[in-house]
Amino acid sequence: MSLYHKLTYHVLKSFGNILRSLSSKNRYIISQNIASILYNFIPKRKETAISNIRIAFPNKSSIEVNQILKDCYQFFTYNFIQFMAFPPKYDSLKIKVDGREILNDALKNDKGVILISAHFGVWEVLGHWFGVNDYPLRGVAQKQKNRGANKFFEEKRKLSGISQVYRKINIELLYEVLHQKEILGLVSDQDAKQKGVFVDFFNKPASTHKGAALFHQRTNAPMIFGVCLQTQFNEYEIKITAIDSEENTVKNITQNYTSALEILIKKYPEQYFWFHKRWKTKETN
Repeated sequence: MSLYHKLTYHVLKSFGNILRSLSSKNRYIISQNIASILYNFIPKRKETAISNIRIAFPNKSSIEVNQILKDCYQFFTYNFIQFMAFPPKYDSLKIKVDGREILNDALKNDKGVILISAHFGVWEVLGHWFGVNDYPLRGVAQKQKNRGANKFFEEKRKLSGISQVYRKINIELLYEVLHQKEILGLVSDQDAKQKGVFVDFFNKPASTHKGAALFHQRTNAPMIFGVCLQTQFNEYEIKITAIDSEENTVKNITQNYTSALEILIKKYPEQYFWFHKRWKTKETN
């Protein structure tokens, strides 16, 4: 590990230690100040986010679109600060779970479970809940280029009992997760270029990764869709639903969970990470 990467690791550790020493109120104040700076002075991906919100909500005014974006900055900044203050600061969270019986029933199939989630809500709290409740979750994650940052975030997640599998590894390792009757966690809401399957997302074709549907087709492992919403200050709700795979095609399966995500985004638009170029790839004939 280079000196720069080592320094990154220790800076993140120190920042986390400082945040842990603060009250929830003070962490909230800090997060709102940081969010304001990001919104007003850091333009990276801001135009992408505004464009995406306008696609999703064409009838909203510019004032409404910008308010969603401001709320989005505040939401994700606060929950990142909370994650940095983890683990003790998660102990005080109130977490309600809707659909736990669906998860338990899926595990009874002894084929493993495919958990599909998205860049929506508080995915770190979602993973934390699975880990502390002894569910064998193996999340597929993007490895950070900065090895110090990667080590820091990996250690954080291990504190909840979550292990990670990195993208661009031997695909057989992902199948092994299911063969071992564990839960394979996939985040499946980003542009997949021309190799993806195009499904409707807010009435516009969006290239979407096929992985979840293909894993299901090849293993018959049950699929569930899971996200964690913030309902009030330090109060969260995990929603778990079964994914209909009766019409067992890649397109239908992918459309089903994409539509489930869209319904939630319409209700909680500030809790979606609008900064990805979701509609970047255009469908060709």
